[in-house]
Amino acid sequence: MSEFHIVVCAGMVPDPLQTLEPMQVPGGGYGLKNEMMLPAVLDPWAWHSLFEAANLAKNVPGSKVWLVTLGPKAKLQQVMMTVAQKAAFQLVVVDGPAGGFTEAFDVAEALAGAIDGIADLDKSKLLIFGGWQSASRGAGATLQMVGERLGVVNQFQGVDKITPQADGSFEVMERVEGGSYQISECQGAPAVLGWATGNLPEPPNNPQIGMQNMQKIMPAMQQAKAATVGAPQFQSVELPKTKRETRVVKDTPVDDIARELVEWIRA
Repeated sequence: MSEFHIVVCAGMVPDPLQTLEPMQVPGGGYGLKNEMMLPAVLDPWAWHSLFEAANLAKNVPGSKVWLVTLGPKAKLQQVMMTVAQKAAFQLVVVDGPAGGFTEAFDVAEALAGAIDGIADLDKSKLLIFGGWQSASRGAGATLQMVGERLGVVNQFQGVDKITPQADGSFEVMERVEGGSYQISECQGAPAVLGWATGNLPEPPNNPQIGMQNMQKIMPAMQQAKAATVGAPQFQSVELPKTKRETRVVKDTPVDDIARELVEWIRA
């Protein structure tokens, strides 16, 4: 079975349990209030793609995994303390902003450049993994543009499973409308796979893998190159407004309740 060179594109996001409040930042753009103080985690969709990459590399001998991320080095070190214990990988860092108020085109350009610069990467064996969506850059376009910049035209989005074959080809199970799946067969690498939630549980912490990863993570951070990432122009940004209108009634016919709900939604 042919080995794969798997590159996982992953971003950092604020812990979803925190209150995220947008605000204007110097230069006229937008960011999150106290963003550098918020605890950060690896993007949830990227988590799944990393687990799937590690599992694929484990089942296909000779495969390698790289984790390519764009974000501030100060925050990344904190996140890697947790991520490093989950799976074996080589880290490639691009130093830049990690918030959601960034231009997907510039992010894709920075990630593609970092992938292109990996010395021992064989592009004929390349699989680019990442999140189908994102908790910060949910444009649904970043991963696609990374693949296009690298000349990878075989792309699959909403992937939940990949099954490698003995001849180097693989079967891909993608989500489609109505809770159904589309089964595709790809003749082999290179390809881009945007992962949904997959079907693997979160692997347990492995301190031994963590120590091996950290020995390579710190030098990778020191070698990180800075990237200039622009921001799209927003007319205004604000928190969603909550609105609650409650009325307690008894013995109201179902048709009347449905009609009132429709009228309220239209209003």
